[in-house]
Amino acid sequence: MSHAIPLSVLDLSPVSSGRTGADALRETVQLAQATETLGYERFWVAEHHNLPSVTSSAPVVMMATVAASTSRIRVGAGGIMLPNHSPLQVAEQFRVLEALHPGRIDLGLGRAPGTDQLTAFALRRSREALTADDFPQQYAELLAYVDGFPDDHPFAPISAQPSDVPLPPIWILGSSLYGAQAAAAFGTAFAYAGHFGEADPTEAMDIYRKGFRPSGRPGALEAPRSMLAVSAIASDDEQTAADNARAAALAMVRLRQNRPGPFPSPQEAAAHEWSELDESMAQRMSRFTTIGTGDQVAKGVRARAEACGADELMVTTNVHDPAQRRRSYELLMKAYA
Repeated sequence: MSHAIPLSVLDLSPVSSGRTGADALRETVQLAQATETLGYERFWVAEHHNLPSVTSSAPVVMMATVAASTSRIRVGAGGIMLPNHSPLQVAEQFRVLEALHPGRIDLGLGRAPGTDQLTAFALRRSREALTADDFPQQYAELLAYVDGFPDDHPFAPISAQPSDVPLPPIWILGSSLYGAQAAAAFGTAFAYAGHFGEADPTEAMDIYRKGFRPSGRPGALEAPRSMLAVSAIASDDEQTAADNARAAALAMVRLRQNRPGPFPSPQEAAAHEWSELDESMAQRMSRFTTIGTGDQVAKGVRARAEACGADELMVTTNVHDPAQRRRSYELLMKAYA
C-alpha cells in the first residue's frame, strides 16, 4: 500500500466572470474553512499583481485573515516574491504571524516578481525590481534579521521584531531547476510548481534531494522535504469536469496571450470561437491538469507525486463556480482518504 502523502491547497483567489474581486477574496476564506474541515494539511495563498483574473495581491493580509478564520490548518505563502519586498519587512511580518498563530505558519519564497516589469518597478521603485539575480543575497539578509548579522555589517543593530519568535518554516518555490538548486543549497524545504513549470518534476526533485545540505540553523530541516503543486479539477461526473477544464484552458490561453480577464464560465468557453492557436495552446497546457471524477483525480495526482518522489501534494483548482471549486476539493479528499 502507498504511504499517505499529505494533501494541501494552493489558492489564487480567482475572479470569476459576473463576480467581483471582493467576492473572490471572501471565497478564499470560505475555501480555507471548508478544506480545513475536510482534513487538508496546508492552505497557501499566492502573490500576483496587476492581473484582473486573480486578486492574490496581498498574501500577508490574506494569510492573517485565513489563519484567524481557521483553527488547525497550516497557512502559508506560495509564495512571497522576495524581489518585491524588503527582507526586513518579510522577517517582521512572518514573525508577527508566527507569534499570533504559533506552529501554523509557512513562509514560501519565490525569486520571480510574479508580475510584469512595469508593475515590478512600481512595487520596488528600484531597478533591482527587474532582476531576480540577487535572490541569494536577499535570502541571506532575511535570515540575518533573525539570526544576527556580523558585527561589522551596517545592519548589525537591526533585528526583526518580535525577536522572541522563530521565523516560520521556509520553503523555496521553483518552476525551474534553479529553485531546486537554491533550496538544496540553503537547506530549506522545496515546493515545485508542477501546475505550470516547464522542467521535469522528477529531475527537479532529484537535484534537490541529491544536493540538499542542512543549514544548521536552529529548528531547520535535517533532511530534504519536498512538495509537488498540481492542478486538478474533480467533479461528480466526467462531463462536468471536462466542461470546467475547458473554461480553465480558455483562462490560461488568454493569460498566455497577454489578454487576462475574469475567469470564464463553461458556457463562455463553449461559446468562444477557438482558433487553431487557441487549441494548440490549450492542448500543450492540458498536461498540467488532472481532471475527472474524485476517484480518477485522486489516482492521477497520487501518481504524479509518486513519480517524482514528492513528500507532499499541493492542489490548485480553478473553476468558475466557487461551490464547484469547494466540491472538487471535497471529492478529491474523500477519494484520496
